Amino acid sequence: MSQAPLTFAVPKGRILEEALPVMARAGVVPEEAFHDKANRSLTFATTRDDMSLIRVRAFDVATFVAHGGAQLGIVGSDVIEEFDYADLYAPVDLDIGHCRLSVAEPVEGAASVDGASPNESHVRVATKYPNLTRRHFEARGIQAECVKLNGAMEIAPSLGMCGRIVDLVSTGRTLKQNGLVETARIMDISARLIANRAAMKTDSRVAELIQAFRSDAKEKAA
Repeated sequence: MSQAPLTFAVPKGRILEEALPVMARAGVVPEEAFHDKANRSLTFATTRDDMSLIRVRAFDVATFVAHGGAQLGIVGSDVIEEFDYADLYAPVDLDIGHCRLSVAEPVEGAASVDGASPNESHVRVATKYPNLTRRHFEARGIQAECVKLNGAMEIAPSLGMCGRIVDLVSTGRTLKQNGLVETARIMDISARLIANRAAMKTDSRVAELIQAFRSDAKEKAA
């Protein structure tokens, strides 16, 4: 009996270009149509007859893999930590997509917007990472009221919505352009290979691909 096709989930955005060479070395190569920037398809064939790719938002990569819609995927460790799915396994750090999740506030201070000083017990924060944000502030005895935004966090303080933001930072250029300064680093981030735990146990192809990515990561680190 033939095995069901594998689905590999990849994220749109900053990680993908770095991920493609890593995927190719592990034997996951998308069809030519995948590279056509005008192509809005979500599903693509690969050079393997038994595998297709789906290209979705980074947060959705984790959801598809955790719930079995895809057996494997690549996503940033920020997404893994934000959702903490029990059915998600992250066996390989791919050493790409490096950035950090940080707290930032206006140069003149968060109190200039919401009146809350660093010693206050309650702050308002704009972020798309409410779970990580709350955990960060709770560890410091502060209750964080999270304003959920999926983008454009940097303008929230200037519009009076909050005194602080929690967002991904790479160079810090965007923060500076919007009058913000980084005040705390929550976590360093890199892209990880993720797998559905059940698929990993029941489908030998999943274990083989994990080993291929792991071997490539070891060679890169050597």
